[in-house]
Amino acid sequence: MKKVIAVTGCPTGIAHTFMAEEALKAAAKKLNVEIKVETNGASGVENVITSDDLKDIYGVIIAADKDINANRFNGLPVIEVPVKDAIHHPDELITKVIQGHAPVRKGSATSSARPGEDPSEQESFGRQIYKHLMSGVSTMLPFVVAGGILIAISFLWGIYSANPESPQYNIIAATLMKVGQQAFSIMVPVFTAYIAYSISGRPGMVAGFVGGLLANETGAGFIGGIIAGFAAGYFMLWMRHCLSRLPRQFEGLKSIFIMPLIGVLVIGVMMILLGQPVSALNNGMMHWLSSLQEANPILLGIVVGCMCSFDFGGPVNKAAYVTGTLLLGQGNYYFMAGVSAACITPPLVIALATTFFRKGFTEEERTAGMVNYVLGCTHITEGAIPFAAKDPLRVIPLMMVASSVSAVLSYSMQIEVPAPHGGFLILPLVSKPLTWVLCILAGSACGAVMLGTLRLWQKRHNTNTVNPVIPEQDHAIPDEKQAIALTTGDIFFNRDVRVKDDALTQVANAMEKATLIRADYLTGMRDREAQISTYLGNGIAIPHGTPQSRDAVLRTGVKVMVCPQGVDWGEGQIARLIVAIAAQDNEHLDILRRLTHVLSHDGVQQALESAADAQDVLSILEGRTPDSPQPAKAQPARQCDAEGTFTLINAHGLHARPSALLVKTIKQWQSDIRIENLDTGSGLVEGKNLMKVVSLGAKQGHRLHVIANGADAQQAIAAIGRAFETGLGEGNGSEQHAPEAGAH
Repeated sequence: MKKVIAVTGCPTGIAHTFMAEEALKAAAKKLNVEIKVETNGASGVENVITSDDLKDIYGVIIAADKDINANRFNGLPVIEVPVKDAIHHPDELITKVIQGHAPVRKGSATSSARPGEDPSEQESFGRQIYKHLMSGVSTMLPFVVAGGILIAISFLWGIYSANPESPQYNIIAATLMKVGQQAFSIMVPVFTAYIAYSISGRPGMVAGFVGGLLANETGAGFIGGIIAGFAAGYFMLWMRHCLSRLPRQFEGLKSIFIMPLIGVLVIGVMMILLGQPVSALNNGMMHWLSSLQEANPILLGIVVGCMCSFDFGGPVNKAAYVTGTLLLGQGNYYFMAGVSAACITPPLVIALATTFFRKGFTEEERTAGMVNYVLGCTHITEGAIPFAAKDPLRVIPLMMVASSVSAVLSYSMQIEVPAPHGGFLILPLVSKPLTWVLCILAGSACGAVMLGTLRLWQKRHNTNTVNPVIPEQDHAIPDEKQAIALTTGDIFFNRDVRVKDDALTQVANAMEKATLIRADYLTGMRDREAQISTYLGNGIAIPHGTPQSRDAVLRTGVKVMVCPQGVDWGEGQIARLIVAIAAQDNEHLDILRRLTHVLSHDGVQQALESAADAQDVLSILEGRTPDSPQPAKAQPARQCDAEGTFTLINAHGLHARPSALLVKTIKQWQSDIRIENLDTGSGLVEGKNLMKVVSLGAKQGHRLHVIANGADAQQAIAAIGRAFETGLGEGNGSEQHAPEAGAH
């Protein structure tokens, strides 16, 4: 069986790497595709892709922001994207690979070389620079974290406990300080070496490491390290090209003697010459940051807060974090206090909002919110990503404000945090631990109030604008003239589209433009059509997503596309009115019921064909066509040959799929079969008419009364009962109630 291969990796290897892995696996399971995902995390490479794995595959998805030795996939269909794309759009990536839309990666198909031997021509130069930089960051961070925490722990015995001449001197503290300082001292050389390694492999790493040591020695710091890393990487890449024509017998001499010697010499001399001016630049920046902390902590806090919450662990967030860690090496512990506070805040905003504004969130979101307490307290910003991804234009600015409040307060209180990671686990090392916690909680509370208020407003707004204007009373059939709240802006004509998938794409684009959905909802709509057609009859289709795609719905709404020329919906069915529905919960059942009350009338299809503009279509949907009959009044059940009452067990109600299966079951019998919803007083409708059945608007737990007249009435009722017991094709969700009445 063919499979998809994927590789994930983020700079820190802590959260994004494994979030991308889970998202890809979940999407593959939904699409019924086998997948193997290699993760490049902080603890190393897991689930390694072997040469055997690359046989009989659709292609490879590389979702990484650092070097993962992509050249081993040369000659194969490969999609290379940032790791966040795999988190947000895994279905689209897998579908693209399966459908053969992945480009073949250039280079030797047998290459297993390390970076730099055959650079990918598929990526932009800017993207390559970012990946090389993040490769250095990801390798450097363990040294920073280990060294920083050891130094911070040594302070528990006193600020001067490592100084032999101080009364606070303690040998344990001195030992911890010495070890921590050693780890810190090679921070820049490691950073520089692995930038160069990402570009040109081992030769670059040697020259880069020496360049990093000289950056330390000359005081050029991390700015000098960045310069040395990229200079070493690209210089050695050029050297390799220049020496590529040497005979093979000189390969050992070239790789062990010539290239390291020339590389170390050139980069070393360059760093000695550049050391003093770069050192002045580095010191100037440090002094500027220090003065900003003292002179304008508010401005600094706003900048740091916005950076940390802009992309939740992405490149902008990492820029602020890396600056903080490097400043720790310079003895600046104030800057990291604001960075850590800003990074801890977003998940705590989610946790507090889902706790105190429960009605604004789904049960699944409230459960995820509880997890964010742990993620926030341990400095894992990425816990906020799923919530921000649902409504980024609103949620991200709220998070930026909340993080800015936390950072501004931390700087204003002159708090020192000597460790680069750990969240509240490092509170004993913080200069003012209780004050720091209160600063973070203040920002988190502000964000939680804003987010909770937003979600409650959205929920009320959706309810008021999407549901019909006239509420149901006493289970009466709603007035069809106000069957759905639409405007002419929700209706558009398309006289070109003729194929179903093109139609789905068009209506999905319209819903995305109206901020009803994210782009990946289209995959859910296609999945629904693959399960069962959403064609209702009478020239009308109601495409919508699966329950699994509801996360892609930003707010409930409807878009209507009119296609007078007709769209082939499969099996000879022609759709002229396409009503696309996006629903966050089961609101689509009400929408469907109200639409089908109007659209099931005779003459509607002809009226739609002659509609000239959106206003004509709106009149039809509101039941204002001249020939529209008056809604039938609910009538008591008449005499029948057999009847039964069944309780609907389907969790998502009688939507298109179970309705279609019920109608299919009913059509197998000659008897006249009619159904009514006892819980809404719908009145009897024709059981062999899909649109009429959908119009019942039955939800889980509703009682549906079925009557049959004809020679096979009893057998029909028995078959219908069995269909209800099995969940109408969706599984047995709960114990099915038996019919309340038998055959007559």
